[in-house]
Amino acid sequence: QVQLVESGGGLVQAGGSLRLSCAASGVTFSLYTMGWFRQAPGKEREFVAGIGRSGINTDYADSVKGRFTTSRDNDKNTVHLQMNNLKPEDTAVYYCAAAVDFRDRVRTTTGEYMNWGQGTQVTVSS
Repeated sequence: QVQLVESGGGLVQAGGSLRLSCAASGVTFSLYTMGWFRQAPGKEREFVAGIGRSGINTDYADSVKGRFTTSRDNDKNTVHLQMNNLKPEDTAVYYCAAAVDFRDRVRTTTGEYMNWGQGTQVTVSS
């Protein structure tokens, strides 16, 4: 079973940037598609970004397109989420997730992921 540990969250002013990282252990990382989700208080967990096994295929929620970029380093078993031009509505707990996949594709729904990190808080002040 894969263990996922997120880091990089914090408090930032609107317009600022943060870079989240997720370190995976216990598995062959390159066999997993990876996703980023977030959950704000009182709201359901929602898809933010995803990246396929090779790192070539990515997908983003409309709300973050052009501002967020996800990447992965299969040699270091890590996935990153670079968040630029942050807005107060980006405030949430951010989770990384992993799903073993035999195809190089992006998964965008929570039900497709079996493994989750503990989450990291991102707070954007106005």
